[in-house]
Amino acid sequence: MLNKINLIKERIQQRSNASRAAYLNNIEFWKKNSPNRNSLGCSNLAHTYAACNKKSPTESLNIKKFIGIITAYNDMLSAHAPLEAYPGQLKNEADKLNLHIQVAGGVPAMCDGITQGEPGMELSLFSRDAIALSTAIGLSHNVFDAAICMGTCDKIVPGLLIGALKFGHLPIIFIPGGPMATGISNAKKSETRQSYAAGEIEKIDLLAIEQQAYHSEGTCTFYGTANTNQLIAEAMGFQLPGAAFTPTDSPIREALNKESLKSLMKLMDIELGLGEMLDLKNWINAIIVLLASGGSTNLVIHLIAMARSAGYIIEIEDFNDLSQIIPLLCQIYPNGNADVNEFHAEGGIARLLTNLIDGGLIYEDIQTVAGLGLSHYTKVPFIESFKDKTLRWANLERHTRPLKSIATAESPFKPNGGIKFIGGDIAEGVIKVSALKDENGVIRAPTKVFLSQEAVLKAFESDELNQDVILVLLGQSPAMNGMPELHKLTSPINVLQKRGYNIALVTDGRMSGASGSFPALIHAVSENNNLYKIRTGDILTLDLENAKLSIEDQNLEKREPIQIAPSNHGLGRELFKIFRDNVSSVKLGATIFHD
Repeated sequence: MLNKINLIKERIQQRSNASRAAYLNNIEFWKKNSPNRNSLGCSNLAHTYAACNKKSPTESLNIKKFIGIITAYNDMLSAHAPLEAYPGQLKNEADKLNLHIQVAGGVPAMCDGITQGEPGMELSLFSRDAIALSTAIGLSHNVFDAAICMGTCDKIVPGLLIGALKFGHLPIIFIPGGPMATGISNAKKSETRQSYAAGEIEKIDLLAIEQQAYHSEGTCTFYGTANTNQLIAEAMGFQLPGAAFTPTDSPIREALNKESLKSLMKLMDIELGLGEMLDLKNWINAIIVLLASGGSTNLVIHLIAMARSAGYIIEIEDFNDLSQIIPLLCQIYPNGNADVNEFHAEGGIARLLTNLIDGGLIYEDIQTVAGLGLSHYTKVPFIESFKDKTLRWANLERHTRPLKSIATAESPFKPNGGIKFIGGDIAEGVIKVSALKDENGVIRAPTKVFLSQEAVLKAFESDELNQDVILVLLGQSPAMNGMPELHKLTSPINVLQKRGYNIALVTDGRMSGASGSFPALIHAVSENNNLYKIRTGDILTLDLENAKLSIEDQNLEKREPIQIAPSNHGLGRELFKIFRDNVSSVKLGATIFHD
C-alpha cells in the first residue's frame, strides 16, 4: 500500500516544491540569525530578564538555553485547566538541567461545547487563526532557543501549530492536558439529549446527565475534534508518545511533562527545528490516522491550513484518494461504544500505529520529538518506580483476541477510511461515514431549505419535519458567518431518523467531530453557486456509493441564487469582520493566511 501512498506523496511534493523551498530558506535564514541575545541592547536585555529571578548582569549574559512557553491555560475550560501547574513543573526541572524557562505568552482558548448553538460559535473557527497570531506575538521576542506549546482542544492545537511553524527554525514540542475520567457513557448522554429534543424529559433531567458526562478537568471523552488533534499530534511526532490520552491526574502525566523538556534539549543539541522536523511524510501520516481512526471532519480543514503554514499544498483530492487506501481501524464514540479512555486502555494510539506500520499503511521513517522513527510511538510510557518516578517505555503485547475499539489492518472494521468526499453539479463536500449504517447509503427525498440553525430547530419543534427530507442549511460558510459547527441539530435529526424517516443534511457549515450518525454533507462548496439555487420541494439524491449529490428535473442555470445578508453584530462578532472579508474557501483551509 505504501506504493500507492507514495504516488499521492509525490503529487503533493510536486505541487509544493516552490512553497516548501521558500519556507525552508526562511528557516535557514533565521537559524543563522536567531537568537542572538548578546547582540541586543542593554535595555532590551534588561526587559527580557526583569522577571528572571533577579539575574545578575553576568548571569544574564551567560544564559545559554532560553525556552519560551506558549500556553492556552485558563481555568474556565476543563481541557486547559490542568495546564496551570505545568510551567511550575517544567521550571523546577529546568533548574536541574541548567535551562531557563519563561511563559512567553498565552493564547485564547474557547470551548465549542459552551458556544454550540450560540452567537459565540461564529468566532470558533476564526479563533484558530487568532491563536496563531497570538503564538507569533509570544515568540516575537527573538530571545528563545526553543519553545513549548501547551494546548489540547479543537482550534487550539491547529492554531498553535500554524503559529509555531512560522518559527520553524526553533525546536518546539507540544504538551497536552489529557482527558477527564470517564463519567456517564457517551451513548447514555446521546440518548438523553434525544429524549429532551423529543420532549420526553425536562431540562433539569438533561442537565443532570450532562454534568455526569462533563464532570472534571480534562478533555471530553468522546472522539471529537480535540481528541483527533491529540492522535494526530502523536502520529506526526510533535508531542511525546502516550502524552495524548494519559489521564490528567496520573503521575505519568507529570513525568511526561518533564521528559518533554529532556526531549527538547536533544532537539536543541542537534539543532532540529519544528519546520524541518515536520516533513511531508509527517503530514501524510496525519491524514492516514485521521482516516484510519474515523476522526473529526474539522481536521480536513485544519490540516490543509496547518500544512500550508509549512509550505505544503495539500488538497481535498489527497484526502479523497487516501481514503480509498486506508481502512477504518478504530471504533471510538461516536463511531463505536468505546470512549478515549477505553481506547487508551486497549493500547490506544500505540496499538493503532503498530497495526498501521505492520500493514504497510503509514510512514515509519519520520523525525519526531522522541527521535527518528514512528516506532517510538508504538511503545507506552510507565513509571518503573513510584519512589523516584522514573519514566520508562514498554512494547505492547500483541493481542490475540478482537478488541472493542481497535482492529488490525488485515481485519478492519470497514475497508475504507472514515471520511467520504462527495461531488456533483450541486456542491462538493465531505461526509463522516464511519458511524453510518448501510441503509443510509442513498437518501432520495424532497428538500426543505433553511437560512439559519434556529429555523431548523423551530421547524422540528413544530413537527414540520416529520417526513423523508433532505435539509439544506445555507449561509454557514466562513465568509458568511464564520462557519459555525451545527452540533445542535444532531439530536433532532437523530430523533427524526429513529422515527423511521430517511433524512440527510446538506450545508456549507461544519458539524462537530461527534457527528456521523446520519448522512451530513458538510463543508459544501458550490463553484457555480448551484447550492444557493436549491428551493424547498426540489428532489435531491445523496448517493454515498457513487459519491454524488444530484437534483432531479431542474434547470438550475435559469435560477437566481438565494441572497443572504449576514448578521454578525454583537458579542464581539463585529470585530471579526476583517476575518470574514479575507478568509479563504474551505478548500484552502478556511484561513486568513493565504496568498
